[in-house]
This record gives sequence, C-alpha cells and structure tokens, in this order.
Amino acid sequence: MPAAFLPRIVAGPIARAVSRLARRSGAATVATACLAILALVAVAARQGRADEARVKFNRDIRPILAENCYACHGPDKNKRESDLRLDTRDGAFAELGDHRAIVPGKPHESELLRRVTADDESVRMPPPASGKTLTPRQIDLLRTWIAEGATWQDHWSYTPIERPRVPQVASQPANPIDAFIAARLADAGVAPAAEADRVTLARRLAFDLVGLPPSAEQVTALVNDSSADSYERLVDALLASPHYGERMAMQWLDLVRYADTTGIHGDNHRDVAPYRDYVIDAFNANMPFDRFVVEQLAGDLLPQPTLAQRVASGYNRMNMTTTEGGAQPKEYIAKYAADRVRNASTVYLGATLGCAECHDHKYDPFTTKDFYSFAAFFADVQEQAVALPGPPFPVPKPEQESRLAELDRRLTELRGILDVQTPELDAAQLVWEGDARRLLADPPKLGAWHVLGSFAAKDFKQAFEREFGPESGVDLAAAVGDGAVKWTARPEWADGEIHNVAPANENAATYVYRTIDAPRAMPLVISLGSDDGLRVWLDKKEVLNKRVERPAAPDQDKVTLSLRQGVNHLLMKVVNAAGGCAFYFKPVEGDIPAAIVEILTKPAGERTDEQKQALAKHHRGLAPLLQPVRDKIAAVERERKDVDAGVLRTLVAMSGEPRTMRVLRRGNWLDESGEIVQPAAPAFLKPPAIEGRRATRLDLANWMASRDNPLVARVLVNRLWKLAFGRGLASPLDDLGAQGSWPTHLELLDWLAAEFIDSGRDVKHVLRLIVTSRTYRQSSHAGAELLQKDPYNLLLARQGRFRLDAEMVRDNALAIGGLLVPKIGGRSVKPYQPRGYWAHLNFPVREYEADHGEDLYRRGLYTYWCRTFLHPSLLAFDAPTREECTAERNRSNTPLQALVLLNDPIYVETARVFAERMLRQSGASEERIGWAFGRALSRQPTSDETRVLVSLAEKHREHYAAHVDEARKLVATGEWPVPQDVDPAELAAWTSVARTILNLHETMTRY
Repeated sequence: MPAAFLPRIVAGPIARAVSRLARRSGAATVATACLAILALVAVAARQGRADEARVKFNRDIRPILAENCYACHGPDKNKRESDLRLDTRDGAFAELGDHRAIVPGKPHESELLRRVTADDESVRMPPPASGKTLTPRQIDLLRTWIAEGATWQDHWSYTPIERPRVPQVASQPANPIDAFIAARLADAGVAPAAEADRVTLARRLAFDLVGLPPSAEQVTALVNDSSADSYERLVDALLASPHYGERMAMQWLDLVRYADTTGIHGDNHRDVAPYRDYVIDAFNANMPFDRFVVEQLAGDLLPQPTLAQRVASGYNRMNMTTTEGGAQPKEYIAKYAADRVRNASTVYLGATLGCAECHDHKYDPFTTKDFYSFAAFFADVQEQAVALPGPPFPVPKPEQESRLAELDRRLTELRGILDVQTPELDAAQLVWEGDARRLLADPPKLGAWHVLGSFAAKDFKQAFEREFGPESGVDLAAAVGDGAVKWTARPEWADGEIHNVAPANENAATYVYRTIDAPRAMPLVISLGSDDGLRVWLDKKEVLNKRVERPAAPDQDKVTLSLRQGVNHLLMKVVNAAGGCAFYFKPVEGDIPAAIVEILTKPAGERTDEQKQALAKHHRGLAPLLQPVRDKIAAVERERKDVDAGVLRTLVAMSGEPRTMRVLRRGNWLDESGEIVQPAAPAFLKPPAIEGRRATRLDLANWMASRDNPLVARVLVNRLWKLAFGRGLASPLDDLGAQGSWPTHLELLDWLAAEFIDSGRDVKHVLRLIVTSRTYRQSSHAGAELLQKDPYNLLLARQGRFRLDAEMVRDNALAIGGLLVPKIGGRSVKPYQPRGYWAHLNFPVREYEADHGEDLYRRGLYTYWCRTFLHPSLLAFDAPTREECTAERNRSNTPLQALVLLNDPIYVETARVFAERMLRQSGASEERIGWAFGRALSRQPTSDETRVLVSLAEKHREHYAAHVDEARKLVATGEWPVPQDVDPAELAAWTSVARTILNLHETMTRY
C-alpha cells in the first residue's frame, strides 16, 4: 500500500503517524508501520462487523413497524388507535397507563412484543383482519432490538447529511467509492468481479454517458492504449460530448412528465419543446444542480430573468390539462395543484407527499396541511383551468431575433410613409369620396336566406369535400338527392347574428343560399363565421375553402365578393364535425367603417380637424397611389410571419395574484370549510421561516437547493447511481421514506451526497467519480454461487446488465445502420407510425402525418410524445406515457419487442441501409459479417455465428431471386433512397441478415 495513499483512507492519528514515518525514516520502517496499521485495520474491520451485526432501528425495525403497524399507530391521527404512536420516539416509549409498548432492555415488559406473539387473536397485533402477520424472523429482530436497548434512530433520509468516514480496506481502491463497496464485500465474504474487458467498458461508458454506441475509433483507442489514464480520457471525452445532455435529459423528462400533448380529454397539442432544449443545454453546460432547481421552480421570479430562465420555469406548466367543455374549473384547479405537489415532492425530495392529499400520511410525518401548504407555493401560477394551455412564449434563436428586429424596423419605415398626406393624395381622395357616397346611397340588395340539409357523411373530411348537389346550381323549387330534401326559406334570419342551421348531426353538411342584386359591378366585403367548416361560392366559383373545427363567432373570416351588375348567387356550405352547426354573415359596406361613413355623410366644410385626419388616413390605406407601399408592407409582413412561424414557442410560468389555498377535507374540492393555508414546506424538515411576507416559489427553490435540505442531494446521487448500475443504492427511486427499502450502502450514499454538495453540486463530477471507480468497471458476469447468494446484486460484487431504454434501442439501431441524424434540439418530430393509430383521438379528430427527410432519423428523445397514444415502438420498450412523474422505468421482455424490431418500418429501413453498407464492403460473405459485427457489437463473430448468418444470407438470396417482387417491396420500405446499382434480391437477402443482427439480445443490452 503506497504511503501517499494512506492518509486518504486511514483516519486520524494513524494516517498522520504514517505520513511522518514516510518523511523521516527508510522503507523498512514504513513497511513495519504499514504492517502494524494493517493489524489495526483488521481490528477495526472486526469491530465494524460487530457493529453491523447489531440490530439497527432504521435498517431492521422501522420497515417492520411501517409495514405492519403504522396504518393504525402511525402519522395519520385520524386513523390512530389507542393513542399509541410507533413512528416517533416519544410515542413508542410513552407511558400508556400501567404499561409501555417498548421498554428498552426489557423485552418481557414490552407490550408490543407481548401483542405480536399472542396466541389469542383478540389480543394479537397486527389484527388478523388486517391480513398482515409478522414472521418469526421479524419477531426475533424486535426482541433482540429491545434487548439491546431499543436504540432509536430518526429516519435515515430525513437526517442532516454528514460526510461518513471512508472505510479502511486492505485493497487499493480507485476512489473512495471502492472503499465502501470493498468493506461491505469483505463483511459478506464475497470477492469482487474482475474488471470487464476494454470493449465492454467502451460500450458501457458510451451507453451510460451519451446513450449511443461508441465509435469504432473510441473502442480501438481504449483497447490499444495501455497508458494509465486512457480510460479516464474516454470518460472525459464522453462527458464533454453534446450527446451527454441528451442522455441525461431522457431521465429528467420522465421525472417532470414532459410531453407534447395535454393528456386529458382531447389530448391536444401544446408547445413545450424549448424546455427540453433547456434541459439538454443545462446538463451539457454542467449547470450547478442548485441553480438548475431554482431556475425550473422559479426562473420567472428571478430578478430580470434571462430567456433561458423563463423557459426553465416551464417546468411549472408540464402538468396535464383539459379542454373538456363540461369540466368544472374549480375541480381542475384542485387537480393541477395536487399534481404539482406530487411531482415536485417526488422529483426533488424523493418523497410521497402526494399521499397526504386526503389524510395525514400513514407512514411518513407529512400532514394534510403540509400537502396544501406545499401546493400554495404554486398558487401564483396563472392558467386557465379548462382551456388549451397558453399563451405560448416565443423563444427565438439569435439569428431569428435579429431578423425579426430588422423586419420590424422596416415595417415602421414603410408604415410611416402611409401617414404622410400629399397633394396627389388630396386629389385622389376627392374622387374616392364621391364613389363611396354613391355606394352608400345605392348598396346591393341582399335576398332572403334559404337552407337545405343536412347531408350525412362517414366522416368530417367526406362531408367537407363531397358535392351533394347545390354546387352545380341552385333551383329553390327542386328537391335534392332522393327527393326528400328541399330548400326552406328563412326570411327571419337577420345579418350580423349567429344562426343555427341544422340539428347537431356529426359529420354532416348543410347549405345556405341567397341572391345579391348589385346596381353595378362592385366589390362587397363580407364577414363570416362558422361551426365548423365553411365553403363559399359566388356564381359557382369557389371563393372560400376553410376546413376547420371551431364554434361559430363573428368575423372569423373576411371575403371580398366581386359582384357583377345584376343578380349574383351566393351559396355557402356549413360542415359540422360535432356539436352545433351554425354560421354568421354580415356585409361590410364597401369595407368602410361606420365612423368613416358618418364623416362621409357630412359636408366637407362641417368636418372637424380630427374627422378630416381620420378620413385622410382611411383613404391612404386603400389609395391606388400608395399600393406599391402597401405591397411592400404586405411582403415584409409575410416574411416576418414566416420567420416568426419558425420560432419555437413554449409554456412558461407567469406569476400573478395567488389563488386562495385551503385544506380540502378528504381532498373534496367542493368542501370550502377547511383552513386557509400559506405557502410552507413540511415543518419536520425544518425549512427556514419566512417572516413578514408570503413565501414564494423562489423561497421554495432556494430551500430545495440549500445544504439544510437533507433530501435533494441524496435523491440526485441515488439517481446517478441507478444510471450507472441499473438500480439505486436506495429503492425505489421515488420514495426515500419509510416505505422505501433500507439503502444497500447508506454510508456510501451519504458520502456521495456530501461530495456532491461540497463540489458545488457538480453533476458531472459525481458521475465521473462513479464511472471511474473499480466497482463500475467490474464485469457483469456472475457465477452460479454469487447469483444464488446475491441474485439482485445488492452487494455490488459485479456490474449490472440490462436492456437499453426505449429511445436508446432505436438510436442504437439508427447509429449502427448509419441513418442517425445527430442534430441537437429543436421541435419534436414524428417518425413512421401505424396508419389509424390516432383514429380515436377527438376534439378535434386528427390524422398522424409522419415527417420527412432528416426528421425521420432524429434521436428518440425528440419523438413527438402523445400521452394518450404514445408512439407504439416506445411503448413496446416500456417508455412511460408521462402522465405522472416516472422516476424508474419498468423493463419487460416480451415477444412484441422482437416484432417491433423486425417489422417497424424504421428498423426495416435501417436494416436495409445497413445491408447496403455491408454489400459495399469488399470480400466474401464472412468478411461482410465480420464488418457488421464490428459495427453493431464492437467485436468479431464466432465461427458458429458466422456460419448461421452466411447460411441465412444464402437461403434468403435464393428465395428473393425467385420472388423479385417481394424483394423490391422489402427494400422499398422507408424514405431512404434505394440504391439502383444493387440487385434487389441480394439487398433483400442481406437485409434479413441485418435485421437478425439488430434483433440480437446483445445488440440492445448494456453489459
């Protein structure tokens, strides 16, 4: 053991003594000292094992009480029996008349032990009716704990974080992580696994840190570079990759329930993509985690928040929302508040505070008041309870922001020209005034309305597009269709009102018709509205085609009719999707506003200066002399609209007057009798008091990010450990409370949490510590004996092995095939999806339209996340719908996954492109397969693997040569161009080989 290393792992005077000896004496003296120290270490290790053998309350006793006793004797005062509490020290040791539940050192006097061992069912606890029974092992633990003095401990995750002493171990650890693991393995008498081979390490690191397979260059460099820091250099390169942020974002977006749709009722689209980009950028920049927390919870409340901080505050808008017409706003405000409590407490605290919505928590010291006080922090977030979430906040890129500013400047200049009156305009205005007065004196005459219908169709599209007869000409006396439908006059319909034209028949069309008698050829501007779609014809010429789903309202559309002299025929088709069927019509006389009409009726000499200016301004807006200027304005406005359309938008938090928050008894939103509460974190966690003002989300965020909070750091490092090993040190990841399991390595968890805090909450630093440890670098292979002794790898005597996450399965295939587009950020994209998968989405009815070009080959992180109908490929590989916080994904192994890999068009297309690349490799079939294995698995195939795949290629080549049409159909899958210089049968045969390689268990498994 090098003397320089001893001070790191040997505490106190021993370390200092060895350091002094190393400076003053020779090697022999140091060697003697080391032997002495190793003896002391052995003594300390034996003492540690003795301490470990003692029953510990948190590890051994609390889980028994929580599972079997807390329901009746825990935190929930409303369900507590006999005034006995077993979740607190005072309650457990309290005098209960002539007895106590627990008498330290005296099991025979402890009522708890008497009750759990009683033969009489009327006395035994837990009661038989509860369905719970203590095992003999659990009873022995209780008895031993009491006999040893019943030492009480506060729950481990709620205690302040203190850096534990690094264990003294005989081996030389790569870093302190290994010392904690080695000490535990020594106690268990288990040897650690050997280090994995370098190919496995390169692949493991790449999947864990960037979510993609390593490049051939990275694997070769690690295998061939024997320098001491070659592994660490690969770690640093991957942590510096822009794809690192994408890998970390996958985990975070699950937590905050990021999705591109609202989730409830119609599950409508919403704009949130910039929030995803913020998360990626934050991880890539290694933003200190405390700042990351503050910007998300309260970025909008920071002094002069940046654009990025405003975007970060969109975390507060990630909840599901509804647009359902019959929904009660007050109910949904309560739902949104509860959702935010569940999410924030899980994401940042690893706590199940959401369980206290209707009653005090049954296992942890959260009260119902804590729940609603926590919810009050978010009561300032402005939102409509029943509506599409908005308004979306623009997030322009620098070049877009610059271009928009330039276009706005140009518009200001051009519009300024329209404000200048000239002598030429004065003359033109006199002519225009005369024409306008004649129009007002003799306007066109509008005939009475007639209605026909309705005509049913199988769907809204057919109802909108199909011609039911009137389009070819209107004969008011004739019946339409089978003779049962006739025109009906509606002389009572007045213009400027909304008229219901037919019963609320879904997917049906109704026609309305009138004549317009014009004294001369002239334009007539009309204002329209409709529920839902609208088509308009003037003299059989279509002048409006608006396929929309909307309620009717005034001025939804404006159309200029070019009337000819005499009778003109106006036909409108109102197409209903669901609900009511109505339209609105109002002529806008020559498009002259009423205020201008009033001025025109006055003699010029009687007009005020203000009226003269208003009339001149109106004329300049339509004067032919200024048409070139108006054309330039229209062109600039179109360009501005196009640039603005390319600007991503997102939901952000907008703070306003906080809503009143009160305790809802039993969670009932209709009950307003509960206590009104102010924002506050759970009192038992000792948050700082806010005096003299209402606490805000920023106060909550600062408390979350402070060292005084015992949970946030533990939660974060536990998730990082899960990323690197497949499971956390404490499970489950979303509950570090009483119902969670005892951490497998509590002192290591706390050491990592302390290191994380002391490093300035540096996520990359802690992750680097983990992946550079010898523990991480172990092989994932386990012998039969170890599997039997430690099937779940709780001792960490080996690495974990597990299937890649859903997005990474696809990304891996695309990367292998050569199709992956590595572009970072941007809007969500829509890859191929089965036809009709969205058929049941309504309000409105939608059709999924896949993207084209490079957007088909983006990383799965960017796939459009529709909560109701998540992309089926993602769903098959256990991606969550993100309706709620998901701290830990399930991992299943089903035949459906194999079918996805074999039949999803993106995998077939990728296999075909991969096959083309194989064919372009010179050499025999065996060499092509060797190249493919190197590309997909970073290794060469075995002779058996080569033989099987060569045989497969030959078999399928023979088949497709005899069925060329099948071959052409297979290789035509997807948009990627099919090579014209490759035989379709040959390409199809090697596509089968590629599909097999992409479907291998090894291909989608991280070892």
